[in-house]
Amino acid sequence: MSNNEKIPFLDLVTPHKELEQELTAVFQKVITTAGFVGGPMVENFEKEFAEYCDAKYCVGVASGTDAVRFPLMAAGVKQGDIVVTVPHTFIATTEAISQAGATPDFVDIDEKTYSMDVEKLKNYLERECYQDRESGKLMHRKHRAPVTAIVPVHIYGQCADMDPILELAARYNLIVVEDACQAHGAQYFSKKENRWRTAGSMGHAGAFSFYPGKNLGACGEAGAITTNDEALAKRMKTIRDHGQAKKYYHDIEGYNGRLDALQAGLLSVKLRRLAEWTKQRQAAAAEYDRLLAKVDGVVAPHVPEWSRPVYHLYVVRVADREGLQKHLAEAKIDTGIHYPIPLHLQKAYEARGFKNGDFPVTEKIALEIVSLPMFPQLQPAAQSRVVQTIQEFSAVGASH
Repeated sequence: MSNNEKIPFLDLVTPHKELEQELTAVFQKVITTAGFVGGPMVENFEKEFAEYCDAKYCVGVASGTDAVRFPLMAAGVKQGDIVVTVPHTFIATTEAISQAGATPDFVDIDEKTYSMDVEKLKNYLERECYQDRESGKLMHRKHRAPVTAIVPVHIYGQCADMDPILELAARYNLIVVEDACQAHGAQYFSKKENRWRTAGSMGHAGAFSFYPGKNLGACGEAGAITTNDEALAKRMKTIRDHGQAKKYYHDIEGYNGRLDALQAGLLSVKLRRLAEWTKQRQAAAAEYDRLLAKVDGVVAPHVPEWSRPVYHLYVVRVADREGLQKHLAEAKIDTGIHYPIPLHLQKAYEARGFKNGDFPVTEKIALEIVSLPMFPQLQPAAQSRVVQTIQEFSAVGASH
């Protein structure tokens, strides 16, 4: 790779070119059968993806947002309930909670893993809540509302620390929906079960997004929910299809949240390549780790012993993010920020009265994180150029 060639943050063209014939065949099948909604393509993908996630059931939906929202509704989260998540995630996590009728509330993240801090979750449940004697429900002291669910986020492709989260959820009878929208195939070693578990198979349900840039991406919008609970799967299928038990018989008021047959077919083709793409991402991450070990002032991703991440993103931390991004951009290297403004400080949640200082870890890392180019086809030569450019920048900073 020449030094003048641009290094993209993400390459969505190459994999589609490689799979062009297989993907085109899916489109041809859809138009010749007119099987646009539901049907064998969707059922086939659901079966394959459930198996991939080591879950019993999979329900295809229209987006990752639906994939978080529908399991909360199906599991009984009601209007006015509180659902606990983290402020360091994409807004779809909290939108889904609000759209299920609940109020999102936050606990801060762990500074090393960037996912839910289990000690802070424990403090939240023990100190900010109390168990109502009459109903047995967990109530939030300040908001006087029942806390009914937890949505841990498997951020950047690495699982949250699920054993203690599930233990606390069981103790307080809370629903757990894993936001696995960035974590297709990520693994977590459960000490409790003494085995590796797959993202989306541990909570009551797991939510996945197939937005095009994801590790497993559709050619448009799509999502899926995994679960081991048959009754929950059945309810979610009803919710996604206008509350129909069968055509024109509506048991409840539902939503139009179905997965298109075309997207399901395209995802089936790509799913066959996902294990290989994941290995390539992991190899690229190992190469970044190796190269960055020699660079001062850069915090590389932390991988606990219980984690096998799939590197949806490769996120580092630096003191002068703006300066580094500018320096990389001048060298024709694209970067991203995931995410620059914590959710509790977004204008959308102004009315909730959160303020600076409420979640200090999230606020601190939001100013320092930068996502480096990461995709399966990323070449070591390009990575070497990325890290060399970072090294130049930190050498200049060190000399000042």
